[in-house]
Amino acid sequence: MALMIGAMIIQGVQPGPAVMTEQPALFWGVIVSMWIGNLFLLVLNLPMIGLWVRLCMVPYHHLYPSILVFCSIGVFSLSNSEFDVYFLALFGFVGYVFAKLECEPAPMLLALILGPMMEEYLRRALLMSRGDPTVFVTRPISCVILIVAVAALVAALIPTIRSKREEAFQE
Repeated sequence: MALMIGAMIIQGVQPGPAVMTEQPALFWGVIVSMWIGNLFLLVLNLPMIGLWVRLCMVPYHHLYPSILVFCSIGVFSLSNSEFDVYFLALFGFVGYVFAKLECEPAPMLLALILGPMMEEYLRRALLMSRGDPTVFVTRPISCVILIVAVAALVAALIPTIRSKREEAFQE
């Protein structure tokens, strides 16, 4: 969903309920494409259930290298550049490190999509306030939003801090 919203923003469409009235062709196009996609999935997958079950039984140590090969071929075929394959390997290593560190991918995806917009609006706010960062705490709405964000962060961190303290006191 975040990718869809990001794609709409990149194309200059403001996502939200107004899309139905402002861009009816886009809205109904998305609905129809989902119906057609589900129909194709139904038609293709019902006869192939046995194949998908056998594919699930392929050992991971055979499946993983073939996935890597197909990904590398796909990346290379986009621009016939060796650099893209190295870039794929670099990001594969970064993904492996993040998986070992148990990082969640959803916040990263949101950051990639919403990060540039947040930077732009932060820049606009600082330009309107002539570079004064106190505008974020002196205005009531922004102050309340910042307080709620800090409270949510603290509420998310309290269980972790408590468990670490209990471990330390048990030792």
